[in-house]
Amino acid sequence: MVAYLDPHTGRTWPLDTPRWCGPSREPLLLTDLPGIGRDHIARGTRSIWRYAAALPFLPEVPITMGEGCTPLIEASLAGTTALLKCEWFMPTGSFKDRGASVMLSLLRAQGIQHVLEDSSGNGGAAISAYAARGGMRAKIMVPASTSPAKTVQSRAAGAEIELVPGTRQDCADAAEREAAHIFYASHNWHPFFLHGTKTLAYELWEDLGFAAPDNIIVPCGAGSNVLGCMIGFSELLRAGQITRLPRIFAAQPAHCGPIARQALGLPPTDAQPTIAEGTAIAKPLRARECVDAMRASGGGAVLLDEAEIQDASLSLAHVGIYVEPTCAQAAAAFGKLLAAGSIAARERTVVVLTGTGLKATPRYAEFLGLPA
Repeated sequence: MVAYLDPHTGRTWPLDTPRWCGPSREPLLLTDLPGIGRDHIARGTRSIWRYAAALPFLPEVPITMGEGCTPLIEASLAGTTALLKCEWFMPTGSFKDRGASVMLSLLRAQGIQHVLEDSSGNGGAAISAYAARGGMRAKIMVPASTSPAKTVQSRAAGAEIELVPGTRQDCADAAEREAAHIFYASHNWHPFFLHGTKTLAYELWEDLGFAAPDNIIVPCGAGSNVLGCMIGFSELLRAGQITRLPRIFAAQPAHCGPIARQALGLPPTDAQPTIAEGTAIAKPLRARECVDAMRASGGGAVLLDEAEIQDASLSLAHVGIYVEPTCAQAAAAFGKLLAAGSIAARERTVVVLTGTGLKATPRYAEFLGLPA
């Protein structure tokens, strides 16, 4: 039977009582699921819910807006061909809709009607929108220094916004205290969110004719796509649907890349501001699990300087691919991995592009020397 799991101790708790952490604030995962085969796909469903049979349980009515089934397109990168997974084709403009749809659907089925999140970016937008769609209330806590423009999408969905004085970490700490009063449906904490992001693995498997790619490169902040891909492809391996895991590579900014630094055996450094702000998470909860996932898959990590991230953003835009600098890191990492010989041009490599450039228009104006 599926249960909440503390991966460090092996302790488990039943799913029937909603929880977002262990009793001592341990980040939780779920125990292993068996995975599904192609016959279990709900082929008439055009969303991530075509893989509903792979979830820990089925809600009677999922909260869905057609998320998933995003394009996988060939593109020339670094002098060869890569496969771009265009995750910004989602209702709120980012991959986080996968996690929000599954997490809030399962929590609502467990009786949760009011949720808390701390995020000024894509996570907050996704939780706000899917809560609204599901008739749930949402409160989003953001640092007081956050640009008002970054919360407009959440406010428009009807979410309550609370501005928290201090740093991003101060905001996270305040949200954990507020969790005593409102259920903390955090995209960083709750394992149900990872079981939404794992649908990316199932979708790529189906996109590629029911086979795994050789490599997957993902932009990485807290690591939900690293872990989601590892969970999903591990399930497919257990189910006998693939014969090997794809190698998972994480791209992070050198200014704030704690997971990549750990994977590369580099000492930690203080975080600095970065144009890849969506991945600027100084203290990711599951760094150890992310590093373990990359190593188990045979993958690794790439650190990128600010110029490399900007160049990748503009290079993609020049061929019509307008994405956040945060996710353009994956394209920059593709070139570096090729040059290092870590991946080969003959291999099938998926570059995951996670968010629309429309959310980063002021940043692009800055790149181009234009007024925002």
